[in-house]
Amino acid sequence: MIRIKNLFVPYEEVRSLETLAAERLGVSPCAVHGVIVVHKALDARCRNGTPIRWNYTIDVEVKGSRGILMRMRRDGNVQRAEQPQPLAVPPYTPQRGCERPIVVGFGPAGIFAAWLLARAGAAPLVLERGRDVDHRMRDVARFWQTGQLDPTSNVQFGEGGAGTFSDGKLTARNRDPRMTEIIEAFIAAGAPEEIRYLQKPHIGTDVLRTVVKHLRESIIAMGGEVRFGAQVTDIALNAGRITALIVNGDAVIPAGTVFLGIGHSARDTYAMLHQTGIRMEAKSFAIGVRIEHPQEFIDRMQYGAAAGSPYLPAADYALTYRDEEGGRGVYSFCMCPGGMVVAAASEAGRLVTNGMSNYSRGSGTANSALLVQVNPVDFGGGVLGGIRFQRELEARAFRTGGSDYRAPVQAVGDFLAGRTGLMNFCVTPTYMPGVRAAALGMVLPDMCAASLARALHHWEQRVPGFGAADVPLTGVEARSSAPCRILRDAVTMQAVNAAGLYPIGEGAGYAGGIMSAALDGLKAALAFLERIQ
Repeated sequence: MIRIKNLFVPYEEVRSLETLAAERLGVSPCAVHGVIVVHKALDARCRNGTPIRWNYTIDVEVKGSRGILMRMRRDGNVQRAEQPQPLAVPPYTPQRGCERPIVVGFGPAGIFAAWLLARAGAAPLVLERGRDVDHRMRDVARFWQTGQLDPTSNVQFGEGGAGTFSDGKLTARNRDPRMTEIIEAFIAAGAPEEIRYLQKPHIGTDVLRTVVKHLRESIIAMGGEVRFGAQVTDIALNAGRITALIVNGDAVIPAGTVFLGIGHSARDTYAMLHQTGIRMEAKSFAIGVRIEHPQEFIDRMQYGAAAGSPYLPAADYALTYRDEEGGRGVYSFCMCPGGMVVAAASEAGRLVTNGMSNYSRGSGTANSALLVQVNPVDFGGGVLGGIRFQRELEARAFRTGGSDYRAPVQAVGDFLAGRTGLMNFCVTPTYMPGVRAAALGMVLPDMCAASLARALHHWEQRVPGFGAADVPLTGVEARSSAPCRILRDAVTMQAVNAAGLYPIGEGAGYAGGIMSAALDGLKAALAFLERIQ
């Protein structure tokens, strides 16, 4: 097959890729027998009169490929297609007297650690503190409708992890070829095939819920076991090696190999690990608010006159600002086109937000977190200091919102002027179970509020309307990443002072999204399997 790179196609083009490939290669359309899309990215920069266009990489099955490659040998964008090699999974060879591996947490890291272990024949046991995705959806819906929080089953805890209630983005900066295995597993579990090639793939929270359920079923079909409502409340160590897990306060499970994918909100588990002596360190994270705009405004911002075209997806954005005065970075995070802001609390008396979209991204409202960097020095530098900092912030947000899980909301103009203001916004805030007018400057730490204000001024100058006076801000966002890191060996991926314990994913401080967490879990499982050969 022949690979064509940088095949630029106008966004409104209706001719088939087979026709375009034949034109690019200078052959008859009859000579093209098939096209596989390898990569597809939207170029909407529109610089120097360049129209919005798709940039494709495609593999073409074409008659006379050898001659075509000879004729076009000096064309750097036409070359022989190299096919990726499948991942070699070492078979599991159990050692005498060793228990089967255990995976703690069933978010992306835990799912793909268990998936690879099951594929190797290791019959892993998965322990998840929350509930299965069907029960979890009902528990979360009840919370959003009534304000009745279930601390054991919510946006943070349960099958699929926090990413289950998100935009379902599958982007990652990491170009590790093992990402292909994860993408193919998602597709086999029901994700759309377009995630195989889109530059910014997403599957939406509605599709992702079905996908994680099918992944669980495949793990069980390969010999694994998944237990819900099983919280690890303590661990046992002997001579620097893990020997057992204590579940729900009393059940003891012998354990020699444990993959710890607890997620970034398992604050009680962090405290238990710290008390047990597992080496950890504080790390930087970020806090802020959610901003909402009409999706049509974001489309115009990115697409100009082409906004509204049925050939273009709901637009997104990524913004950054370096606040020299405050010495902090400010940036957009987890931007959700056509989505909604959701209640993401996991502890009673504390309020936190997140963003979510369905696959269609059709809500008509765009939202994104606007986050300000927080460093260990801001919270005293202690290992658990970041958790204390988050809790204090979330408690203030809870009280400011009325102590009933309504979120504090404020227009940008009022936030910048330092007044509470009224709820007269350009778009209705989407957060459920509701919002209350409040002064977010009284919720956010002073240094973060000041940096955010300067960033809003800067972005409004660059993109008029982005920081308009009537744009709503909803607070607070405090769970963008883990506030601490569980130290592990870079090669073996085991905890530095607990052999057999593999800290993985966002909760361990080594990932920042669905794909990077999934890859981290997969790599840890591979490291284990290769070590025992």
